[in-house]
Amino acid sequence: MRALALALVSSTVVSLAAAPAVAKDYGQVGTVFPVIESDLLRVIEQKLNTLQSTGQVDAMNEKFRQRAEAKVRRPTPVAGIERATVARSWLFDPSIVIDHDIRDQKGNLIAPRGRRVNPLDFIAVRTPLVFINGDDPAQMAWAMKCYDASAKLIMVAGAPLDAMTTHQRRFYFDQDGRLTTKFGIHAVPAVVVQEGHAMRVNEIAKLLPGAGS
Repeated sequence: MRALALALVSSTVVSLAAAPAVAKDYGQVGTVFPVIESDLLRVIEQKLNTLQSTGQVDAMNEKFRQRAEAKVRRPTPVAGIERATVARSWLFDPSIVIDHDIRDQKGNLIAPRGRRVNPLDFIAVRTPLVFINGDDPAQMAWAMKCYDASAKLIMVAGAPLDAMTTHQRRFYFDQDGRLTTKFGIHAVPAVVVQEGHAMRVNEIAKLLPGAGS
């Protein structure tokens, strides 16, 4: 019986394979639209022309300009920097390890890969770096009183351009927290000065009259 069933199945499959295919036309059903693909650049150009004619391009440019100016006048505050409540002091070693040979224009070896180099062996940092929150009136008053124009006043928050106009001296801003991250500063005010072949970092908890106290 099993052999007979397999034979019947095989015979049916062969018959179906040998039978001619029959296609039937059911006619057109619904509306058929031609495929029209617009040129992307032309669409963009038309959109820009429309925006230009309606004044929207000028409005957008003005909005971008205002945003850029606001960003310059008041940069994004450095994240994670608090008001100092506990005095801290430590030494920062600025040494780096060279990852490739350094040669002069004639090919002479200046420093081999792997050498540890301390920039303070060659230069002196005579200018104090004073990190403050420009939105804190007490820190601003302390910095202005204790440090003359030779110091670099570096804001972690605030409006440096407005401060320059008000105090008639230069202010800087720690963009993206690069300097505070490098020195390990977590609270302000903080002062960084050279001490031998390292940099002394002081986070100041009490704003006393003396500079650097």
